[in-house]
Amino acid sequence: MTINCKGVLVEVSSPKVMGILNITPDSFYDGGSYKNESDILYQVEKMLTEGATFIDVGAYSSRPGAKHISQEEELNRIVPVIHLLVKNFPEIIISVDTFRSKVAQETIHAGAAIVNDISGGKMDAKMFETVANLQVPYILMHMLGTPQNMQKNPVYEDVVKEIVSFFAAQMHKLHQLKLNDIIIDVGFGFGKTNAHNFEILKNLSLFKSLDTPILAGISRKSMLYKTLDISAQEALNATTSANTIALLNGANILRVHDVKEAVEAVKIVNKILS
Repeated sequence: MTINCKGVLVEVSSPKVMGILNITPDSFYDGGSYKNESDILYQVEKMLTEGATFIDVGAYSSRPGAKHISQEEELNRIVPVIHLLVKNFPEIIISVDTFRSKVAQETIHAGAAIVNDISGGKMDAKMFETVANLQVPYILMHMLGTPQNMQKNPVYEDVVKEIVSFFAAQMHKLHQLKLNDIIIDVGFGFGKTNAHNFEILKNLSLFKSLDTPILAGISRKSMLYKTLDISAQEALNATTSANTIALLNGANILRVHDVKEAVEAVKIVNKILS
C-alpha cells in the first residue's frame, strides 16, 4: 500500500506518523505557538528528527466553534510557510490542511504534496476536480456540518455504517475523476459525540473494507481529555493509548502533535503485528 508524493512512493502498510504544525492563533492545543520563522523551523526540524514522515500544515482552525477566516487570510498565512519549509527541508513531504480548492492549488504549486480536507469535498464544490487535476494524494475526512456547528447535537442511526457509506460515495466520485491516492480519516471529534468517537475507534478495522489507507487523528482531542477530566495539555498518555488501539485496528497514519511518542507506539505495535 503506497501513496505517490511528488514522485516519491511512500509505503504505508507499515504505519507512518504525520506531525501537526498549526500556524493558527486559536487551535485547541497549540494555537499561537508558532508565530515566527525560527519557531516554525525549530518545531518542524524536531518532528522530522523524531521520525515524522509527513508534516501537516494548517492555517484555518477547525476546532469546534472556531472563528471563520477568509480565503485570502488563509493563503497569506500558509503559502509563505510552505515556501519556508521547502527551502529549509528540501525532502519534506507536506500535507496542507484546507477545505478550499484555491488554497490546495496554491500550496501544492508552492511545494506541498498532499491535500488534507476536513470537509471531504463538501465545503468547496471544486475540490475534487482540483485534486484530480493536481494528481496528489487526498485525505478524505468525514465531518457532520462545519467547524462552527458540528458539535451541536450530532445524530446518527449507525455512526460507523453511515461514515463507511459516505466514504464509499465520495471515493466513487474521486475514482471517476481518475484520482486513486485517497486516504480516509474518520474525523474523530468532527460532528461526533464522545460515544460516537469511541464506537468508531472500537470498530476502526471495519473501514479496512474500503481498501485504502486509514488516517487516525486523535491527538489530545476532547474525547480523551474530557473522558479523563483533564486538560489537552495533560492528554499525552491518553493519546498514546488511543493511538495504539487505532494501530491495532488498522490505522496506517497517525496524525499527532507529539511525534516521538507516536513513533514509539508504531514500533511497539509493529513487534506484535510483524
